[in-house]
Amino acid sequence: MTSTISTRTTNFSAGPAILPESVIQQAQQDLWNLDETGIGLLEHSHRDKSITRIFDEAKQLCREVGNVPDDFEVLFLHGGASMQFAMIPMAFLDSGKSADYANTGTWTNKAIKEARRFGDVNVVWDGNESNYNSIPELDSIQWDSKAAYSYYCSNNTIYGTRWARTPSTPTPLISDMSSEMYSRPIDWDSHDMVYAGAQKNLGPAGVAVVIIRKSLLEKASTDNPSMFRYDIHAKQESMFNTPPVFAVYFVGKVFAWIKSQGGLVSMEQMNDRKAAHVYDAIDNSGGFFTGHSDAKDRSTMNITFRCPNEELEAAFIKEAAEHEMVNLKGHRSVGGLRASTYNAFPESGCLKLAEFMNEFARKNG
Repeated sequence: MTSTISTRTTNFSAGPAILPESVIQQAQQDLWNLDETGIGLLEHSHRDKSITRIFDEAKQLCREVGNVPDDFEVLFLHGGASMQFAMIPMAFLDSGKSADYANTGTWTNKAIKEARRFGDVNVVWDGNESNYNSIPELDSIQWDSKAAYSYYCSNNTIYGTRWARTPSTPTPLISDMSSEMYSRPIDWDSHDMVYAGAQKNLGPAGVAVVIIRKSLLEKASTDNPSMFRYDIHAKQESMFNTPPVFAVYFVGKVFAWIKSQGGLVSMEQMNDRKAAHVYDAIDNSGGFFTGHSDAKDRSTMNITFRCPNEELEAAFIKEAAEHEMVNLKGHRSVGGLRASTYNAFPESGCLKLAEFMNEFARKNG
């Protein structure tokens, strides 16, 4: 279904990350001459009809590919996911109320710190003591029925964990889906807002995709500066100021690419199969490789694992690079190794890594 890696290096980067080759090739052409206008994509005014078409198509494809219901608004905003850490409590954490956060890693930890600038935060679950190697059991969390909103991160890039099922909450549910958005279907009945920084699974850095239920958007504060108001961005069709045109263009092309692959159900099946190749190499290594994540909570986007010692991990990274496989070093807070296998990552790359892992374990075990 995906193009195979040929002359390009096999890139396991956690983000910015691998992109569909066909989209990159189309972007090369449009950067030079968009719509036969004789003007490149980056040179057009954002008020030009070619750019408004790009935004309209990106929004329409976002809805179509993701099966987004009509009662949600699609926004393309500056600032990436980190801007949303502050923008969400600015909009919804009213004075005298608290918000519920499940802390499953670095990015929820950062979101909690930002939210506490604006109000009280109730951490309903905290995985810090186990170095965030698991996801809570759904029935173990006591969500506050009086909270302003409930918040979780669906996939934890650094630690290689993900929520296999959506939590059920009594208040509006918001999810940071930055490292897995549109890698599998989304339960829209349970969510009131989902968002993602594009640079992991949807496109290049520079834009956050925000999909928010209109009834929640109507509750957003209007006392904030204009750039931090969801209602203004929605009214202005994500063009309140000069938008990140190239990033939105690319995200729209990625949506079209996902559609061409069969949509989100097909993407989930393909991602499960891709990740299984690498997890099988871990599980069948006789203990040479050990995963950071509990098996029941394994991510299909970010696969984290260790060798018996740091010297072998350094050798693994060096030898993998000699086989043109790069960006396999784990995050400093976890150490070890990490293979990120996002939507655009080809299955052939996972097979190549698994074969290398099997041979490396055989030689060094």
